[in-house]
Amino acid sequence: MMITFETPDQPDVHALIGELDAYLYALYPADSVYALDIRALLQPNIRFAVARDFDGNALGCAAVVLTPAYGEIKRMYVRPAARGAGTARQLIKLLEQAAVSAGCPELLLEAGPEQPEALAFYARSGFERCGPYGDYPDDPHSVFMRKPLGKSA
Repeated sequence: MMITFETPDQPDVHALIGELDAYLYALYPADSVYALDIRALLQPNIRFAVARDFDGNALGCAAVVLTPAYGEIKRMYVRPAARGAGTARQLIKLLEQAAVSAGCPELLLEAGPEQPEALAFYARSGFERCGPYGDYPDDPHSVFMRKPLGKSA
């Protein structure tokens, strides 16, 4: 498996994001899905990572929005057939490194309560629950998490 920063504006990445959207919209009301679209993911303060198998097939993706106050994890998704192989762990590690390099003191994320596997993964990765941040409302369909970053993340 290879994980690198790429542009999200590729057909196979569009397919990944489409799968993630279908999953999220099946779980939550539309006004509780706080997803970034492809255009937003192309902004210069966003690093977008893609995990690919050795044949170049996209297995998963994730982004980090870099701000002076924090890095925010967005669009984290690994195809079901690729889960359990450490893909998500490697994606989050690369995003953490990007956030540390950008001087972000912490990582934040928003996920949903109907995603227990994702919440357990984030907890194993050092994230703890916190309150809403940024422009997020206090939404019953949201779980907010944070992880302080050290210089060796």
